[in-house]
Amino acid sequence: MPSTPYLLAVLAIVFGITFALRAMPFAALRALRTSATVRQLSVWMPVGILAILAVTTLHGTIAAEPRATLHALLAVAVTAGVHLAFGRRTILSVGIGTTVYVVLVNAF
Repeated sequence: MPSTPYLLAVLAIVFGITFALRAMPFAALRALRTSATVRQLSVWMPVGILAILAVTTLHGTIAAEPRATLHALLAVAVTAGVHLAFGRRTILSVGIGTTVYVVLVNAF
């Protein structure tokens, strides 16, 4: 077993690296607040991530269970409709869309 000073040194190094990595975004935040690129990313990145997630999920669903394709597409339509109708609340729309999909798959 390693000696106590060695373990303390390793822990200190790990703590220092972890602290620096966690503090770095806050240090860079001041410079990034006025960036036009960051502003554009804040608008388009969530949409892009959700689109990638939706395509991946639909592909997996259709590949695993081809007869559930209609159910998946209906759930996507409900999710988009709820998202647009209720003030773009992502958690609400994804939750209701998932519920619709689960009900459709289990009921039919």
